[in-house]
Amino acid sequence: MIRIATRRSALALWQAEHAAALLRRAHPALEVELLPMTTRGDRILDRPLAEIGGKGLFLKELEVALQQGEADIAVHSYKDVPMTLEPGFAIGCVLERADAADAFVSGTYARIDDLPHGARVGTSSLRRQAQLCALRPDLRLLDLRGNVNTRLAKLDAGEYEAIVLACAGLERLGLGERIRARLTAPQWLPAAAQGAIAIEMREGDARIAALLAPLDDASTRRCVDAERAFGHELAGSCNVALAAQAIETDRGLHLWALVGDAADGTLLRGEARGDADAAEALGRAVAADLIEKGALRILGRS
Repeated sequence: MIRIATRRSALALWQAEHAAALLRRAHPALEVELLPMTTRGDRILDRPLAEIGGKGLFLKELEVALQQGEADIAVHSYKDVPMTLEPGFAIGCVLERADAADAFVSGTYARIDDLPHGARVGTSSLRRQAQLCALRPDLRLLDLRGNVNTRLAKLDAGEYEAIVLACAGLERLGLGERIRARLTAPQWLPAAAQGAIAIEMREGDARIAALLAPLDDASTRRCVDAERAFGHELAGSCNVALAAQAIETDRGLHLWALVGDAADGTLLRGEARGDADAAEALGRAVAADLIEKGALRILGRS
């Protein structure tokens, strides 16, 4: 038996069911049970995450369930996992990554460039706001919280001319037709580990580690390790505008990253190639390069 803690949103449940299916395929005799939960991040929808404690609010209740033995693992969108885990927890595996790109979604307009002057665009992500401001400083950037269907409903109700979501979330929910344009690297960068699913476990639980081992996708893990190492060096959270994407080629890893200012659209970019077996070192190197170029000043921590 293995019990999976998950948020109750449609996307979180899809991810948990996906993990459960992979576990059953790897271990045909294994009984898998879901434990859906509501987190504080799900309950507070009237304020930006940066004001109420950050993305970790989507993990706390699930981690308590792990700590108390009510669940054995928790399934997360890896981009929502803080750069540093709480003591006693570990990432047991990272599933194969889906589309890492952001999606431009609109009922009327096909591209960001097509939006009229002063158009309302919904996103609460400082990363997305900084990149939108850099491209179109005339746009009105408005907060947008809630699950995927809630955000789409607000768009359809006319509250915004466009919104920006993750391609992976839309596609996993069978809503890929809502994507008008994919916003892709290196011009546009996603959150570190966007499109990847992480499975969290209690640190040192050998039984669970053995069950999860066949699910780990080595290439995805290397890429997200580089991205998260970059974010970790710059204290990445939803309070700062950071973006990173790594791809693996036959020559190793190629990492693009940026630090942005959501207030004025300033973007500071960096990139590097490196050995796939030194992913975290690559992420730290790009962070160091951006710090030399003035990243801490942009982040307000110099």
